[in-house]
Order: sequence, then C-alpha cells, then structure tokens
Amino acid sequence: MYTADMPVMIGKKTCKNRITMAPTVKFTAGEDGVVTDFFVKHYALRARHGCGLICVEATAVSPEGRLAPSQIGLWNDEQTEGHRRLVQACHEYGALVIPQLHYGGLGTHPACGPYTSPTAVRWGRGEDAAMAKELTADEIRRIIRCFIDAAVRAKDAGYDGVQLHGCHSYLINDFASEINRRTDEYGGNTENRARFGCEIISGIREACGDDFIISTRVSGYDPTLEESIRTAEYYVKAGCDYLQVSCGIHPVDGLAHDESLPYNRIAALGVAFHDHFRGIVPVSLVNGLRTPEQVKYLLEHELTDTVDLACGLLADPAFTEAILYGAPYQKCRDCKGCGWGPVHDHICPALAKRGDEPWEWAERK
Repeated sequence: MYTADMPVMIGKKTCKNRITMAPTVKFTAGEDGVVTDFFVKHYALRARHGCGLICVEATAVSPEGRLAPSQIGLWNDEQTEGHRRLVQACHEYGALVIPQLHYGGLGTHPACGPYTSPTAVRWGRGEDAAMAKELTADEIRRIIRCFIDAAVRAKDAGYDGVQLHGCHSYLINDFASEINRRTDEYGGNTENRARFGCEIISGIREACGDDFIISTRVSGYDPTLEESIRTAEYYVKAGCDYLQVSCGIHPVDGLAHDESLPYNRIAALGVAFHDHFRGIVPVSLVNGLRTPEQVKYLLEHELTDTVDLACGLLADPAFTEAILYGAPYQKCRDCKGCGWGPVHDHICPALAKRGDEPWEWAERK
C-alpha cells in the first residue's frame, strides 16, 4: 500500500511524497515571456504547503508556438534568471521542480503564429478556424532543437528536470495522434508517429545527463488506450523516466468506465498506464480530484505512483496538508469553466470563503 507521505524515486531523484502540482496555465506574463514575482510566489506557496513536486505551467520553447501571447518561456537566455528565482523559492521547501516545455501545434494562439501540424488539416472553431501549416522536415528538426535548448536553459536555472507537453492537441500530441498522416519517417506506424517526441527526449537526455528528470505528459487515448500505451513505450525507451497521463485530441466520452469508482475516465487512463508500466517508470494521473479521500484511495490501492493536483491546489494550497495530515482546507467548487487567476472577472469561491482579498493571498507568509 502506498501512502501520500511515502517518498518515490523519479529518475535518479527522490520526491519526498506522492503529491504533485499539475501544470495549469492561469497567469499573465509579458510579451517577453519572463517569469515575474507573482509566478515565484504562486509556486513557492504550493511548495511551502508540502507538494513533493511542482510542475510549472506550460513554458514556450519558441515564441511562434505559444498558446497565448502572455505565456512564459525558455526560448532565450534572458528568461533564465526569472526561472532560477522560481526554482530557488520552491527548493527552499524541499520540492522537486520541473517546467512543462510546450510548443502549440494545433493549440497555437493565432496572435502568436499559425496552427502547425504534422499534416495539413483544418482546425479551430468559428473565426479561429484555419488550415494548419504542415511542417517540413527542416522545421521539425528546428523545433526539436528548440525543445532541447529550452531544457538546457532549464537545467542552468536549477530545475530538476522537465516535462514535455504531449497531450491536449499540442504538437507532440499531434504527431502521436491520428491527425498525423505523414508518409515520411515522422508518420505512419506507431514508432514513426512517436519519433518526434522520442528525438526530443533522446536529445535532452544527451544534453542534460542521466540525473535530469525527463517526464512526458501523454494522452492516454489517442486514438485508443492501447495505442497510447505503445507510443509511451517508445518514449520510455528513448529516455523518458516519468509518465504523467491526461487526454488529447480524441474524445474520451466513449471510453468504458465504472461510474461507481471514486475517479473519472481521464484519471482511469492513468490507472491503466500505471498497471502497464509498474516497476518500469513511475506514472502520475490527474483530473477531477477534489478531496483527500479520492487521493488516498488511488494511492492506498496502488493505482498510481503519484497524484497530479490542479484545481484543488489552486483553490487552496493547504489541500496538500489536508491529504498528508488531515488539516482543514477549502474545497474546489468545481465551477463550470474555472476562472481562477488574476486576469479573470470570476473570483474563485474557495478563495473568497478563505476570506482573502482577491489575489493578495499570494503574499501570505
């Protein structure tokens, strides 16, 4: 039986417990993509309340591949110092810290660049719908290099590793999915469709060494669970040492699921991955986890190695302490369309219940 406070090895590093903060993009950076004081305080607060691993929100590896003009980045050396401050603030509390490296692909913001894809496909809704640009082999190699260079900057900033964003219709997911109809070495069978992600992983491993965590946030259902597991097997063979499972392009509504279980379909994908990769690499799952009881159930039944928490930790950083020690906390209200963040008109009701002035809670000591 696992317990939440039990350490776990991730690659060659020890994570002090099994509670991790999932990457959630909720903030505003400038056009320069630089980490501000707000980011530092935000992540340090979650580390102070006990998270074993912090995954910093999607961090762009190239400006034309951003999901928003306000996204933080690691595409140039000038951005490194802000990340260094963030890492140092979290390390003070014993947390491992990794940034989620990201390139938009079919999730690129139109103000930043065109939709890009392994294969030309019409993408988007309404006024944002457009034909995605099919990447050339040279462009693919350039983007791979951008990921590797960003990882090197992450290591220079003191990060314990990186996570590659390989789900939610972003570029690594696009290559692995049925969207990919290429006929060259980056398309066709599973091995070829995984090649883009594998070359990023192997390049980072060569550049950053064996003690640097390489995690991949994978889709568990693109287009099937079995196919997604086969794709992840290639990632692991290339050097990935941590799988964090979510969803991607293919809808999960049709996935068979026992509704009596205390976790949803997306979390169930992580359970299936954990069963397959048990003893090979640690697996984390995510989605819809709002109570300590859910988290403890998953760990005590050894259904996952670590649990990624998103909205619960946004609503109250003390959610980690509630899981570990039974401390009181404000539960996420599961609002339709989470508006958490300083740029939204919607005020998180859990924060309001705590009695904090909007967004000033980040200053709490």
